[in-house]
Amino acid sequence: MVLYKHSDEPKGNAPISSSLFSQLQKDILTGKLKPGQKLTEQAICKEYKVSRTPVREALRQLEMDGLVENILNRGSFVIGLSQQDFVDMFQLRKIYEVQAVKWAIERITDDEMDALEETFEFMEFYTLRNDVDKMLTINAGFHQIIYEASHNRMLRQLLSSYQTYFKYRSEEDIYANNYLTEVLEEHRLIFKAFTEKDAEAGAEAMERHIDNSKKRRCKQIDNMIK
Repeated sequence: MVLYKHSDEPKGNAPISSSLFSQLQKDILTGKLKPGQKLTEQAICKEYKVSRTPVREALRQLEMDGLVENILNRGSFVIGLSQQDFVDMFQLRKIYEVQAVKWAIERITDDEMDALEETFEFMEFYTLRNDVDKMLTINAGFHQIIYEASHNRMLRQLLSSYQTYFKYRSEEDIYANNYLTEVLEEHRLIFKAFTEKDAEAGAEAMERHIDNSKKRRCKQIDNMIK
């Protein structure tokens, strides 16, 4: 029983403002919309083929997310996220992921445990096939199940937002040959902590995984610069 669904596209019955927000968020995080760029309702309506009402709501949501600044009598401007923002976010993410895995190990239901086991088996399968794209999707699902199993709504929402930010930031990443094997083994230790109901071991495994993710990201950035 898989309890997550991973998709870049909004659901078919999602409000237009939610769909527009997701697209604008992606375009800001991937750099299509640049920091300092002015966002006018007229331009957004034309580019994304929507009416003015969902544009206002999407801009309000983006401001709440800290991606856009609305300046009185001047308009809305893209802020985006700097490299330092992402470095800081990694540190915050580690703190919250560690807490999430502790609570999840204590609170996980039988259905959620079945979903986590099935997801880890998919991770093994796609690692053997050396399928990075599929592995990234399944990896996100593995973490999402942990967020759900923490049974803390605010923590789940926060970590899901971080996951979105890092996903879009990673679109042009270059992956080392041993990337999938490393990631699989890190998740194996996290999954083992769930099977043994060892919250401390889970916290240590998650902290190591996030630290290693940060190191891999820094190495990827260096390779792209070269």
